[in-house]
Amino acid sequence: MKVNSIRDISFKSIYTNNALKRGLEFAADNGALFAATTTLLLSAGARPAAIWLAPHTDKENKKVACAKSISSSAAGYLLTLGVSSPFTNAIKKIDENPQNYLKPSTIKFLKNGNEKLYQSKSYTLATQLFKLGLGLIVAMPKAILTCAGMPFVMQKVFHKPKPQKQQNENPSFKGKSGEKLAQGVGKILDTKCMQKFSDRFKDSNFPMHIVAATDALTTATFIHETNRSDKIEERRKKALIYNAGISTGLSIISSYILDKLTEKPTQKFIEKFKKVNINDKNLDKQVEGIKIAKPILLVGCVYYMLIPFISTFLADIADHNPKLDIPHKSRKNLKREV
Repeated sequence: MKVNSIRDISFKSIYTNNALKRGLEFAADNGALFAATTTLLLSAGARPAAIWLAPHTDKENKKVACAKSISSSAAGYLLTLGVSSPFTNAIKKIDENPQNYLKPSTIKFLKNGNEKLYQSKSYTLATQLFKLGLGLIVAMPKAILTCAGMPFVMQKVFHKPKPQKQQNENPSFKGKSGEKLAQGVGKILDTKCMQKFSDRFKDSNFPMHIVAATDALTTATFIHETNRSDKIEERRKKALIYNAGISTGLSIISSYILDKLTEKPTQKFIEKFKKVNINDKNLDKQVEGIKIAKPILLVGCVYYMLIPFISTFLADIADHNPKLDIPHKSRKNLKREV
């Protein structure tokens, strides 16, 4: 009996951990920035370590892959930080005072029998379109900045010679949260199209789908930009492109498999979490945070810790196979064709 009571106390301490709760609330409030922060932390150590441990792989290919990881996470974090904050504040305004931004008919429809608007699955899905969808919006700019930042990372981290031509890109991200943005989001939520969409897909695995779509779009853009870049060494492009494609493909497939395998354990965790924190005023937000954080952490751990070890090795094999050569088109060649 004593052993059981000790276990109960141990597990209860996990469910009531304040750091965990704050993290879940952060994920619920700003899913895109939570994903970017997770990526930044994992890519700073876990992914470079996994890449470096890949066996029988060209050392220079490893350096380029590490530079891509660091550049990508930094670009993604800065872009998301600049774009997401205004939307997060706008949605928080709607959460607190929906009557000021939504039509009564919209509130009634989205509530769908729930006492509070934020308890509704339909409303949660609708707001997640903004919270997680921002990651999809910055996917292409992130990939472009990743390519632009790689030579800088190679120079500073791996002491590569400075390129002859250097572009100084200092993007500034400005955003002011205010009534206009909250009213704009409210008008979108008022549309019948958005209401029907959120009601139809409220029970779907939307967070996982949006994370997968974001990764796929980012990688596709990165491959395109790498292939036409004049600042990345031609002899390193092939391994870099294959590494990116293999990493994303394997991580998306394996993440969906893991997501399915952890579906029941996650539901049990949520049920237990609700029982332990039944009197917590932020319980609904914390539960939403669990649902958002799960796919982000799954994809993050797979992509940044497990896959790099495999993809770096396979990309190096592809790099030495002439049959898998990729036709390169630099910006100079594209200009000539025009």
